[in-house]
Amino acid sequence: MDNATNGTNHSTTRVLVTGAGGFIGHHLVNYLKDKGYWVRGVDIKEPEFEATRADEFELLDLRDRANCLQATRGIDHVYALAADMGGMGFISKYHAEILHNNILINTHTMEAARLNGVTHYLYTSSACIYPEYLQTEAEVKPLKEEDAYPAQPQDAYGWEKLITEQLAYHYNKQYGIETRTVRFHNVYGELGTWQGGREKAPAAMCRKTAYAKLLGGKEGEPGGAPRIEIWGDGEQTRSFMHVDDCVEGVYRLMMSDCTEPLNLGRDRMVTINHLAQIAADAAGIEIEQAHIDGPMGVRGRNSDNDKLKEVLGWEPQIALEDGLDRTYKWIEQQVKKKLAREEAEATLAA
Repeated sequence: MDNATNGTNHSTTRVLVTGAGGFIGHHLVNYLKDKGYWVRGVDIKEPEFEATRADEFELLDLRDRANCLQATRGIDHVYALAADMGGMGFISKYHAEILHNNILINTHTMEAARLNGVTHYLYTSSACIYPEYLQTEAEVKPLKEEDAYPAQPQDAYGWEKLITEQLAYHYNKQYGIETRTVRFHNVYGELGTWQGGREKAPAAMCRKTAYAKLLGGKEGEPGGAPRIEIWGDGEQTRSFMHVDDCVEGVYRLMMSDCTEPLNLGRDRMVTINHLAQIAADAAGIEIEQAHIDGPMGVRGRNSDNDKLKEVLGWEPQIALEDGLDRTYKWIEQQVKKKLAREEAEATLAA
């Protein structure tokens, strides 16, 4: 993996990052620019929290075939991150939209890449492809790549990801494109969605905790004991990977010769209750956990990293406490800015 860690100049390789206006895509653009690549970013929106460093950034809806052909023109490597997705509250509700939009994005982008002579194509799949029948207990056995079949993914989102994994496999076998498939396990970090319904659990916990710290009560209700609402009993388990580890792993996979799907995540499993406590520790406050009805997804999920370590000679390094501390500090600043804007608007309206 020397070319993943040294200072080799990669400026002759032209790279496309789809979903470059989103969380992971934006971080990946920065990572690739630091390595010397020429990068085109494409998305239906620009990055929300800081300007892109992409050499070109094009606002394109990749559900449209013509836009995919435009996006992939003159490109050598594609990192396909564009997707209609969000946290559990989103993917457990908007099944038809997710399946329709993502199938269009992925089939059109992959075919356009083939037509435009792309040599390497990395598809970002998800741990949601794993069968629900293997994830019914909180103390779940870590999921190995071969556990994907017999298939019974979670929700339409998981089915779409699994189908596109097969598409990447067949594009490799039939057309010779060097495809790579990565299965993300719960990525979190700074510069990501933290409100509005599409945020993931770590961001939601950090936001709720910031409101509890700054207002003294639960989100939107000043006063009283700091109160954090958690969907279900909070004993559902997950593993969480910081975005810096994510983009490092994605790049290492692209530079490898592995054409089979590969897990990318931490293999440390925690309960959502524990996640909330880690966020509270980052904020330096004591909290009261309030459990309410809400979608919980599968009961337990963890990543088996044996194949990851074998293929890449590497695994994610950032401890959850360290990564969530960084994430919390950034989200607290976003909450402070929002509260200040709301106060200013209320003063003007008075």
